[in-house]
Amino acid sequence: MHFFVVKKSALYLVGVLALLAIIGSFWMNFNSDATPAISQQKDTIREIHLVTGEFKSSTEDGKEIEAYRWDPGTIFVEKGEKVRLKILGVNGKEHPFIIEGTDIKGIVKKGEETVVPLQFDKEGTYRLICMIHTKAENSGPMIAYIVVD
Repeated sequence: MHFFVVKKSALYLVGVLALLAIIGSFWMNFNSDATPAISQQKDTIREIHLVTGEFKSSTEDGKEIEAYRWDPGTIFVEKGEKVRLKILGVNGKEHPFIIEGTDIKGIVKKGEETVVPLQFDKEGTYRLICMIHTKAENSGPMIAYIVVD
C-alpha cells in the first residue's frame, strides 16, 4: 500500500492558486472596461470602419500606375445584424459607390466620413463598388466584399 504525504505548505500553495484563479475569472467576467469584439445582443449596432486607399508605382518604362482600394477589402456580418459602415475618405477626391444587390448608394469624399447603415436579410456576398474606379483603366477595380452569413 502506498501513501501520499502532503505537507501543510503545499496545501496552502494549492489553496492560494485556486483562490487567485477564481478571483481572476471573476475579474475578467465583470470587468467593465472589457468590450467584446462582436456583440451578442441583436439590438446593438456594430460599427465597421473602412478607408479609401491608394497604391502608386511606376513601370520600368516610367509610366505611373495607381489603384484605389477599400480597406479592409472584406468584411463579415451576420444575417439580420445591424451594422454601421463608417467610411473615411483618405485618398481620391470622391468615390461614388453602390452596394450591389441593394438600393444603397452614396459618395465618400476626401477628408470626410460617410456613414452607411446596413442590415442584410439574405446570406451571400455583396460588393461595395466605387463607380469611378470600376476597372484597371480607371485605377481600379475598387471593390470591397461584404460577406453575410
